Amino acid sequence: MEKIRISAVSYLNTRPFVFGLQHSELIERIDLSLDMPSLCASKLISNQADIGLIPVAAMADVPNAQIISQYGIASSGIVRTVVLLSQVPLTEIKKVVLDYQSRTSVQLVQILARHYWKIDPVWENGKPGYMEVDRDETTAIVVIGDRVFKAEREFPYCYDLGEEWKNFTNFDFVFACWIANKPIDIEFVSEFNKALAEGLLRMDEVIAECQDEYPGCDLEDYFSNNIKFVLDDSKLKGLELFSKLLKMNEVKPQPFSQIVSAQD
Repeated sequence: MEKIRISAVSYLNTRPFVFGLQHSELIERIDLSLDMPSLCASKLISNQADIGLIPVAAMADVPNAQIISQYGIASSGIVRTVVLLSQVPLTEIKKVVLDYQSRTSVQLVQILARHYWKIDPVWENGKPGYMEVDRDETTAIVVIGDRVFKAEREFPYCYDLGEEWKNFTNFDFVFACWIANKPIDIEFVSEFNKALAEGLLRMDEVIAECQDEYPGCDLEDYFSNNIKFVLDDSKLKGLELFSKLLKMNEVKPQPFSQIVSAQD
């Protein structure tokens, strides 16, 4: 039987899902790869994967896209690992360098800038190594994923995009969903979701498995209070609003064709 190809995000926030899949009977029936968010999306768009945990801003580009799970990556306020880092306050920022690893964070910061913060900086697409480049103090950077834990220490101003969205809209925010690009057998989808749920139920084991990789980080707090895994009504309403605002957002990020091979 041909294996189902699954592309999951390689960040800390996805480890419970990965743990659940790796410790389920499904592991023999799937080809699981761990990728940065933009590559997850690219694989699904180009049919190199059948299921992907992809940035919600990329869903419109996936042929026959369908959400196959009630689980995903979301926040209800502070998300901790999706941030705008700056040497100066928001009103003094002149340029923002965007993280190339996820389209959702790119679009979210642009929406917040335009509709909430009321600032109009120059937008620049980041490339691998962009975080280490010397820049003017009025140039801020968007950083997502595990790199935030280190990068945030180097900047006096850290604007958490999950928290800023909550303050702006009073809704939760969905960063990524499990998306299929073709019909998937109902029995497989059921087992897939059971595996994801099992990973969440075994959170103590997940934390024990990855704690040494993140010294000084309170992983229990991160998984309990920052990352929300169930796409409940508030999160779906937030997703609906974000989708509407996306259509109003005139600044477009670089296309996936330019970033699929990028590595940081």
